[in-house]
Amino acid sequence: MKTFSLFLMITFLMTGLLSAQDNKDKEAIQSVIQKAYVDGLQNKGPVADIEEGFHPGFELLGNRNNELTKWPIYSWVQYHEKKLAEDPAPPTADKVVSCKFPMIDVTGDAAIAKIELYRDGEKIYTDYLSLYKFDEGWRIVSKIYFSHQKK
Repeated sequence: MKTFSLFLMITFLMTGLLSAQDNKDKEAIQSVIQKAYVDGLQNKGPVADIEEGFHPGFELLGNRNNELTKWPIYSWVQYHEKKLAEDPAPPTADKVVSCKFPMIDVTGDAAIAKIELYRDGEKIYTDYLSLYKFDEGWRIVSKIYFSHQKK
C-alpha cells in the first residue's frame, strides 16, 4: 500500500510540474505571437520585434485559386518596411488588429496555435501558426490561414 501511495504522490507531482511547464510555454508562445505578429506585422510594429519572433525560414502558405502559394518572411518584412516608410503613423483605432487565442497545443519543442484576428470588432482571419522552441525561445515557423473577409 505504501508503494502505491508513493507512486500516486510522484505521479501527482510530475503531472503538476509538467502542467506548470506547459502553461509557461503557452504564455511564451502567446507573447511571441502578440509581439511579433499582431503588434509587429499587423499593427505596424518594429521590424526588430518581427525578426525576433519569426524564424528566418518561416513561410506563409496560402490557397489561392486552388494553388498553394508561399511567401517567405523576408518578403513579408520588406512589404512591412515599405508600408512603414509610406506611412509611419500607427493604425487608427478602427484599423488596429486584435487577437484571440482559442487554442495553443504544445508537445515538447513543437507547438501549434489557432488564433483569430479582429479589426473593428469583425473577425478577419483565422490563422494556424506552427512554432518550434529554439535555444533563443519560441519562434513562428509557418502559417496557414482562412480569410473571413468578403471577396
